Amino acid sequence: MLAAPQQTPFDLDFRVLGVPVRVSGLFWIGTGLIGWNVCRSFARGNQRELLLYLALWTAVVLFSILVHELGHALMFRRFGQEARIVLYHFGGLAIPDGWGRRRHLRPAERFLVSAAGPAAQLLLAAVVILVLRGAGYAAPFPIEWLGDSLGLYAGRPFRSPYGLALADFLLYVNIMWPLLNLVPVPPLDGGQMVREGMETFGVDDAARISSMLGLVVGGGLAYLAYTRGDQFLGIMFAMLAVGCYQQLQQSPPWRRWN
Repeated sequence: MLAAPQQTPFDLDFRVLGVPVRVSGLFWIGTGLIGWNVCRSFARGNQRELLLYLALWTAVVLFSILVHELGHALMFRRFGQEARIVLYHFGGLAIPDGWGRRRHLRPAERFLVSAAGPAAQLLLAAVVILVLRGAGYAAPFPIEWLGDSLGLYAGRPFRSPYGLALADFLLYVNIMWPLLNLVPVPPLDGGQMVREGMETFGVDDAARISSMLGLVVGGGLAYLAYTRGDQFLGIMFAMLAVGCYQQLQQSPPWRRWN
């Protein structure tokens, strides 16, 4: 489920900043399913408008995930490693190419590569907020208590419902999704950063410890999501927790401290 899908005739291929990008046909299906309910709430029963909101949502998700994966890919390039991007049903992947021709990255460098994706999205969200506030609009910040404390809801309302939807989609996807990606559950970026951070400081069995942490956190979040009726998040974190358990089963025995 988390691996890059096979090439199909329905894939879209292009380059951005010299980075090869492949958009799997599964990306459009997964994106539409994730955004279906929020787009229905904007459309209010109007089927024609539902299609328009879905198209807007899909464009925002495509752009936002591309920004995220470009963060990873360009940081790879900063350390002398080229990468390609695949967008698919589960989001996106930045896949390094040519490991045999270049040196392996050090743990600290891999940490920065992992952090670059969420950082790129959060920077994009900051730019959107600055543009909205500069134009005098209220920013539909997705974390209510924080948006209220920062005064982001003060300002003139949007005249166009599509303008509101665009701002809402951009801020939601580029704030909530990178924060979710920072949860310490491998192979999310947060889980990778935990492992690479421990390896940077020479912690033994960093991969096993990060998998154990991911199993506990992923299982807990899966249970919390199910109890709150969020089936998608529940399935996602349950699947990630199972992956961590499988990784633990395949890991070598614990190292002994002598």
